Amino acid sequence: MALGVGVAFLGYFAFALNDALAKALVVSFGVAQVVAIRSVGGFLLLVPLLVRSKSKLFTQVEQPGLQFLRAALAMVDTGLFYAACVYLPLADVFTFYMAGPIYTTLASHFFLRENVGWKQWIAIIVGFLGVVLALRPSSEAMSFAAVFAISGSVSYSLAMVINKKLARTSDAVLVSYQSIVGIVGAGAFSIFDWRPMTMSGLAAMLLLGLVGTAAHLMLTRAVKLAPVSVLAPIQYTLLLWGIVFGIVFFGDYPSVTTIVGSAIIVVAGLSIFGRQPKMRGTSITQIPLDAP
Repeated sequence: MALGVGVAFLGYFAFALNDALAKALVVSFGVAQVVAIRSVGGFLLLVPLLVRSKSKLFTQVEQPGLQFLRAALAMVDTGLFYAACVYLPLADVFTFYMAGPIYTTLASHFFLRENVGWKQWIAIIVGFLGVVLALRPSSEAMSFAAVFAISGSVSYSLAMVINKKLARTSDAVLVSYQSIVGIVGAGAFSIFDWRPMTMSGLAAMLLLGLVGTAAHLMLTRAVKLAPVSVLAPIQYTLLLWGIVFGIVFFGDYPSVTTIVGSAIIVVAGLSIFGRQPKMRGTSITQIPLDAP
C-alpha cells in the first residue's frame, strides 16, 4: 500500500508540474497548437505499450460512438484548461477542477440513473457554494477565463461518467483514442492560431504529452497497489502544488476567497467520494484522464 501512495503522490506532482509548463507555453503558442503537439507526445509513449499488448486499436473498437465522445470531451477539457491558464493563476484553475467529483456525481444521477442520497445532495450544494466563492476575481482573474475553467471541469466530469460505460476497455487504449482525437481535432483548430516554433518549444510541447501520459499511467498503477479510499485525498495535493508553482514560476499569490473556496470544495468532494458506490475497486471520479 505504501508503494501505491508514493506512486500517487508522484503522479499528481507530475501532473501539476506538467500543467505549470503548459501555462508557460500557452503564453507563446496557440492553445490548440499546444494540445495537438502534446497529443503526439503522449501517443509516442503509448505505442510500445500497444505493440506489446497486441492491441487491436482500430479493428475492434468497443462502442465507437462513446469512445469518440469521451475523447472529444477530453480534448475540449484540455484545451479549456490551457485557455484558462492564459489568464488565471494556476491555483485558481486547479480550484475549479477540484469540483470535478461534484459535477461527476450530479451527471451520474441524471445520465446513469445512479442514486444520490440526501447527504450527497448537501455536499453538492456546499461544493457549488465553494465554486461561487472561488469565482470572486483574484489578482489576475478574468470572468470569461473562469468560465473556461468551469466548462473544462464539466467536460472532464462528463468524460469520467463515460469512463464507467467503457470499463472493459484498457487504459492504454482509452488514452490512445484520446491522443488520436487530440492530434486530429486540435490540429484542425490550430490552423487558426498556429505560431512559429523553435526546437525548444517543440520539445517542450512533446514533453507535455510524455509527462502527462506517464502521470496518468502512474495513477492507474497506484489504484492497483492501494485502496482508492486511501488515494482519494491525494488528488487534492494538486491545489498545494498549484499554489507553490504559481508563486515560484509566475509570481501568482492566491486570494483569500480562492483558498477558502478551494477548502470548501475539497471537503464537499471528499464527502461525496466517501459515499460513492465503487466499481472494480475504483470510483468513476478516480479514473484519471490524460489531462489535469
